[in-house]
Amino acid sequence: LVLIFQHWDVFKYVTEVFILVPALLGLKGNLEMTLASRLSTAANIGQMDTPKELWRMITGNMALIQVQATVVGFLASIAAVIFGWIPDGHFSIDHAVLLCASSVATAFIASLVLGMIMIGVIIGSRKMGINPDNVATPIAASLGDLITLALLSGISWGLYKELESKAYVNPLVCAFFIALLPIWVIIAKRNAATREVLYSGWEPVIIAMAISSVGGLILDRTVSDPNFAGMAVFTPVINGVGGNLVAVQASRISTYLHMSGMPGDSPETAPRKCPSPCSTFFSSDVNSRSARVLFLLVVPGHLVFLYTISSMQGGHTTLTLIFIVFYMTAALLQVLILLYIADWMVHWMWGRDLDPDNFSIPYLTALGDLIGTGLLALSFHILWLIGDRDSDVGD
Repeated sequence: LVLIFQHWDVFKYVTEVFILVPALLGLKGNLEMTLASRLSTAANIGQMDTPKELWRMITGNMALIQVQATVVGFLASIAAVIFGWIPDGHFSIDHAVLLCASSVATAFIASLVLGMIMIGVIIGSRKMGINPDNVATPIAASLGDLITLALLSGISWGLYKELESKAYVNPLVCAFFIALLPIWVIIAKRNAATREVLYSGWEPVIIAMAISSVGGLILDRTVSDPNFAGMAVFTPVINGVGGNLVAVQASRISTYLHMSGMPGDSPETAPRKCPSPCSTFFSSDVNSRSARVLFLLVVPGHLVFLYTISSMQGGHTTLTLIFIVFYMTAALLQVLILLYIADWMVHWMWGRDLDPDNFSIPYLTALGDLIGTGLLALSFHILWLIGDRDSDVGD
């Protein structure tokens, strides 16, 4: 999709849309993957066994993510406007309203569609005897990238076309989705399962959006630089894979802790100190084994994506051996850092009486976006410095 969309007029003339890409793709971590982790834990500990409990969890959580999606989409557009305006010193009110309308509409529709899919996946997994932690978060991440990117590109392109003849369409779109906010707030407040998250769950979502927007700023600064040709194609890949893997690990650790009690309980299983890398990756603990498995999935997973990109003649970069080595090094280092941070963060939050299902995944996926984009930009820069400057592939 990136191979196609990066050449559309809206991406060429309103380059701030690139800043929205990591922030909105990060919604899968901020909202959908957090929803998947929260519902997976509820299903595993028996809080969705009766039709009444199931309906209560579904309605409350769907209303909650619509509130969060609308607010985060609006804030992401403001961040994109600011990050785009400060370096260039140029501000366009039409482009600002376009970014707001595109971001809010994309966030709202993507969260609605993905939330319904997640609920179906979790219910189906329970009926088939499959652990939802192993299924729901990867599906949320992969479908989240696909659906969100397609929606952002399609909506921003359509609204860009309306700028000349029907300039009022963009502010109307913004007003419509923001006007729905009170309805979703009322529904979420009436549900005890989501009321607390509605009040206390904003910090990780907003901070994660800001972190992802910094990654988007890096992407926006590099896509127009011939020294970084190919960045736009490889960034969603490296960030998507890293986010998928760390979300699975965080969800598994959180479920493991929930089975021993409530957040703040069992301090012996939830140390607040930083764990050693050996205990994270080389111990006999079940979470350490899953960390090793997830880390080993990095290379085959990325090789499949690299082969796909190469077969489509995309990326504007020849996939030489030296490029693959640098790319894989960046990907492995990203996942290694994320898995270690996840081991510390989930246990630390549990010890601080915070539910990791609601707080950890947004931070982890946002850090994945920032670390992945930064390491990828560094790899492209080093490749350019050592003479690997083939930037015409795919043109």
